[in-house]
Amino acid sequence: MRWIRAAGRGLLVLVVVMTGYIASGARADDGPAGGRGPLTLATAGDLTGYLGPLLEGWNRAHPGERVTLVELPDSADETHAQMITDLRADGGRFDLLNIDVSWTSEFAAAGWIRPLPRESFPLETFLPPVVDTATYDGRLYAVPYVTNAGLLLYRKDVLAREGVPPPRTWAELERLAKTVAPKYGLDGYAGQFLPYEGLTVNAAEAVYSAGGTILGDEGERVTVNSTAAREGIEFLARGVREGWIPRRALTFKEEESKQAFQDGRLLFLRNWPYAYAVASAPGSPVAGKIGAVPLPGPDGPGTSVLGGSNLAVSTHARHPDSAARLIAYLTSEPVQRQVLTRGALPPVRAALYEDPELVRAFPYLPTLRASVLAAAPRPKSPCYDQVSLVVQAVVRDAMAGHGTSAAAVRRLARELDVLADCQGR
Repeated sequence: MRWIRAAGRGLLVLVVVMTGYIASGARADDGPAGGRGPLTLATAGDLTGYLGPLLEGWNRAHPGERVTLVELPDSADETHAQMITDLRADGGRFDLLNIDVSWTSEFAAAGWIRPLPRESFPLETFLPPVVDTATYDGRLYAVPYVTNAGLLLYRKDVLAREGVPPPRTWAELERLAKTVAPKYGLDGYAGQFLPYEGLTVNAAEAVYSAGGTILGDEGERVTVNSTAAREGIEFLARGVREGWIPRRALTFKEEESKQAFQDGRLLFLRNWPYAYAVASAPGSPVAGKIGAVPLPGPDGPGTSVLGGSNLAVSTHARHPDSAARLIAYLTSEPVQRQVLTRGALPPVRAALYEDPELVRAFPYLPTLRASVLAAAPRPKSPCYDQVSLVVQAVVRDAMAGHGTSAAAVRRLARELDVLADCQGR
């Protein structure tokens, strides 16, 4: 799942960031002591350079606890693999990890990240659903850093010319994608359909929107609701089969799908909010022509998967106190404001979604807040990565036309059952 996305380079850290943090209780002259000292923070590739300047602000104020940023590949799957390699090594080099919310249970169950004291972080000021993504077995193992929920981006100029509102249901989406999009030389609909974590998210959203579940809570075995799974997978497969999802969308990750929409080649796009901000930036071919609504479902608004990332402290961390202090800095309200305004990433602090100035700058915030509060989590499983690989393979084959949706669901159930020993029963 992408979390390090934004618009613009050459970003500056405002003085208010450090002023707000120091006012909250941290002292700029605190030096190494006990568990304090230099840190290494690992994250997926920061495509727009917003995170480095934030860390420069920390480094200026905490010269004895300087942070070195290590950017791993842009792909979530490659980042996951490289983090695990480091965590398994004796004396791994990463102290702090910016992990996808779906990895918290896996990393905690494996003993790769440290439990954290709840009282050290103002979790009551966060959007409630995001806190659950940072827990495992009743304990806090990470702190939410950014959240996310999928939105349906659409060409509001095109729909305005047609005199139609944005779709609320799958049937409305299909009809407009098949009839309106071709009139304007556009493809109908796309999401993230390459076999990687993004496809798992898109598939899960289709299942959730159909009223189903992908069950699994920490030690419980992941299973699927077959009827809803069949309906959700068929929605995606039918789109490719009938052409209102272009076949080239089977190669799309977040960036490729965003670029297709930004280049003016799509009527509808499922993506994270960063895509709205980037595609709306001055100079974009579709600037001023974009709207955003909740994802559609069979009979009304659908359900997004809860995305985002959490900050976790490696069990190898050389200076865990400094790591916890850096987490407090990055999740403080002044820095969270910069995460949104400079990085176009959804903050975890609830109050920011009701800030009039921010809503004027980011008009999708009320829709995003509602989507986050209604979003469904991915299952908590110690072997979530294997569950995700199964979902990707099965759904990709169905979308490529290799068998029926009913057969795909039977295969999905069978292959998830093979993972029963890993997942627990």
